[in-house]
Amino acid sequence: MKESFLHYLWQFKKFSFSELQTTEGLPITILHSGNYLQQAGPDFFNAQLIIGTQKWAGSVEIHLKSSDWYVHHHETDAAYNNVILHVVWEHDTEVFRKNNTEIPVLELKNYVDAEILSHYQKLLSPKNWINCENELSIIDSFTLSNWKEKLFLERLEERSNEIEELLATTANDWEAVFFLFLAKSFGLNVNGIVFFELMQSIPYELIRKEQSDVVQLEALFLGRAGLLETDKEDVYFKELKKRWNYLQQKYQLPKIILQPVHFFKLRPDNFPTIRLAQLAQLISQEPQLFHKSMHVQKVNDFHQLFAIAPSVYWENHYVFDKQSASKRKKLSKSFIDLV
Repeated sequence: MKESFLHYLWQFKKFSFSELQTTEGLPITILHSGNYLQQAGPDFFNAQLIIGTQKWAGSVEIHLKSSDWYVHHHETDAAYNNVILHVVWEHDTEVFRKNNTEIPVLELKNYVDAEILSHYQKLLSPKNWINCENELSIIDSFTLSNWKEKLFLERLEERSNEIEELLATTANDWEAVFFLFLAKSFGLNVNGIVFFELMQSIPYELIRKEQSDVVQLEALFLGRAGLLETDKEDVYFKELKKRWNYLQQKYQLPKIILQPVHFFKLRPDNFPTIRLAQLAQLISQEPQLFHKSMHVQKVNDFHQLFAIAPSVYWENHYVFDKQSASKRKKLSKSFIDLV
C-alpha cells in the first residue's frame, strides 16, 4: 500500500466516516477534510474537525504507520506543530508534537470497505497501457464520444459557475474577476489556489489605485504572500518591506491566515517570487488587460500582449539575498499558452 492511496481516501472520504473514533475512543466529526497541498509540510492544510466535544482547525498528517512520524523527524519540525489529527493505516506507537503534547490518531483500516481495497489492488497490478485497457474494447464508440463531450461540457459549466459567483460578489467587475483567474494561472498547479486566495484577500480597487507603480504592486503581492516578514540585508527587500508596511497602514489591511506559497519541487523560473513579480509587471503595464484580451484576434497578438518581464532586480535574483546568473525572466510562449 502507498501513502498516496491514504491521501485519496481522506480527501474524498472513501471510507465509513459516520462513526469515526480516535484510537483513544473519542468520536471524530469531519467538517472539512482540508486542502491537499502535496508540498513540504503536513499533507492537508486548514482542516476542521470535532474530536470529542472540541472543535479544531489545523493540519492533518497521513502515514502508513504512526511510527513514520518519527522516521520522517516531524517531532523536531515546527511546521507540524499545528497537526490536529494523525491519520494512519496502522497505529503502532503514540505520537507527540515538538512540545510533547499527544496527537489524536485515526486508524483508517478499520473504516475502509473491502471492495475499495480490491479496486486499489487491481489498479496496482501490472498494465500494458492504462487502467481501463480491458474495458475499452467493450465500450461502443458513441458512448465513449458522448462521455468525453459530457466531460467537456461539465468542466465548462463548472468554470462558468465559478465566474458568475465571483461576478456577483464584485458588482460585475470583469477586470477584477479576470485578474483572480489570471493570478491562479500564474500559480500553476502548485501555487494556483494559494495565488487565487491571496489576490482575493486584496480589494481590486486597491490594486487599481497602485498599479501605475510596479514596485508598489510587488510590495503588495509579496507582502500579502508573507514573503516580506523576515529581516534581510538585501536593499530591494528592505524597500519592498518598507512599502508593504506603508500599504498595510494606508489601506488598513487586516492580518489574515493564508496558505503559504511553495517553492518545493519547483523550477526557479516558477518560484512564487518570480511569478508574483511578473504578474505585478503585467498589471502595471496593461491596466485594461481584460478589455485588451477580449479583443485580441490572433494568437501572436496575445503572445505580444503578455510578453513582459519583471523589474530589473529579478534579472539576477530568484529569491531575496541570493544573486543568480543574469537572465531576463520574460514570460515564455508556452507559459502564455497555459494562461
